[in-house]
Amino acid sequence: MSLLWPIIRRCLASPTAELIVDDNGTYSRMKVLAGAFYMAEQITKTTSAKHVGVMLPTSGAFPVALLGCWIAGRVAVPLNYLLNRDELGFVIDDSDIDTIITAGRMLEFLGEDLIPPRIHLIKMDEVDFTGMPSLRWPPIYRRDDLAVLIYTSGTSGRPKGVMLSHGNLHANVRASVQHARITATNGFLGILPQFHSFGITVLTLIPLYVGAKVTYTARFLPKKIFQLIKRHQPDIFIGVPSMYGGLLSVKDATPEDVASLKLPVSGGEPLPDAVFEAFQERFNIKILEGYGLTETSPATHWSTAHANKRHSVGKALPGVRTFIMDESGNLLGPDQDGEVILAGPNVMLGYYKRPDLTQQVIFPVTPPGADRPVRAFRTGDIGRVDEDGFLYITGRKKEMLIIGGENVFPREIEEVLNRHPDVKASAVIGKSDGVRGEVPVAFVEIHEDHGFDEAAIRGFLREQIASFKVPREVRRVDELPRNPTGKILRRQLSVD
Repeated sequence: MSLLWPIIRRCLASPTAELIVDDNGTYSRMKVLAGAFYMAEQITKTTSAKHVGVMLPTSGAFPVALLGCWIAGRVAVPLNYLLNRDELGFVIDDSDIDTIITAGRMLEFLGEDLIPPRIHLIKMDEVDFTGMPSLRWPPIYRRDDLAVLIYTSGTSGRPKGVMLSHGNLHANVRASVQHARITATNGFLGILPQFHSFGITVLTLIPLYVGAKVTYTARFLPKKIFQLIKRHQPDIFIGVPSMYGGLLSVKDATPEDVASLKLPVSGGEPLPDAVFEAFQERFNIKILEGYGLTETSPATHWSTAHANKRHSVGKALPGVRTFIMDESGNLLGPDQDGEVILAGPNVMLGYYKRPDLTQQVIFPVTPPGADRPVRAFRTGDIGRVDEDGFLYITGRKKEMLIIGGENVFPREIEEVLNRHPDVKASAVIGKSDGVRGEVPVAFVEIHEDHGFDEAAIRGFLREQIASFKVPREVRRVDELPRNPTGKILRRQLSVD
């Protein structure tokens, strides 16, 4: 129930076939496989912990490191290098890693002092990949063996580790391939960060599994994206809405520049109508929306060229069951809005070291006509399923913000805001943005006899949290809305 052995067999079947192109060069299938065995050798020499951190830019180095972890019998922990020092430090401590696979150039960019001294570093650009790697017998993984630990934002203000098993990833990749009819003849263009669940599954594991060529680039530069499309002719592009908006900013781009694209998929946040319509009018290409969560490995629904409806995120992948539930726990019928509940072999094992949070979202659901319940995941999203089985996401039960495809909870920002000496209390909500999808806006109460300096508060936040989490605006209010027990009511705030 692991992807490791199918990927190894695929690489050995056509070892010289071109598999990956990135900003640094080209990788054949055998080069990727040999590199993975080299990395496994390094990992076993330098680490004693079961979990190994991976902090690399979007590139061919990431799949080499990921497969190397699995060949060495380890669990990969992709690290979000966009986090600030405190946030990244928490993830490193909580995930129980003692080693991070990285590259010197990334450390030069981030600053090597970002990594705690106790962590051993394996710098891929310093590893000698010449000669013959040690050919160890890779493990045979079971369905529930942990494969990756991916951290996502938590309501408590701290990231939580999502435990995805080898069975979860295997099921999601196979279902995605079947649903979207992906074969080795397809070509991918990968820009999403590979610490992201979509970046791991859709842009890393699927191409490896089917043997399809994938082109990676570490930075989203709209003009460069058009150049890569013209040069490598990919037909599958996975992005977030802000990326499609960025492509529209290139004034001299024409339909001929993107003629190869057949499956341009948007996920991570709702696709604005303006972006969808402008892209279709200008390039004669229909952007197809998809849906998923880190906790579901991640893809659960995917609009395809042969099955799509506007504003829908598509039909469920094979093996995924979608339920719509009201607040009383009753299952609803077609075209009724309620919370989206998902079940299937792609649903996570749980949150690492947080059984309390796991119990809040994993629960049994008995499908209509069934005599036994299935294990299901509570998404917190509001949606409906039509008579044809297409899912529409119509709202969010959670107060989570989605900023450029990244999940951010208001509490994360508020906790830092409340540490500012002038701020008595704060609340953060989202504001629609044509580029980022959403941007945070903060409302603050100021201590008596203290002044209000918006620029100073935003500067304080920049030093404490990742830049994309810093509110676009900070607004002063005399009193924040509260319920009788004193809880701040974010829903009563408005950015209008």
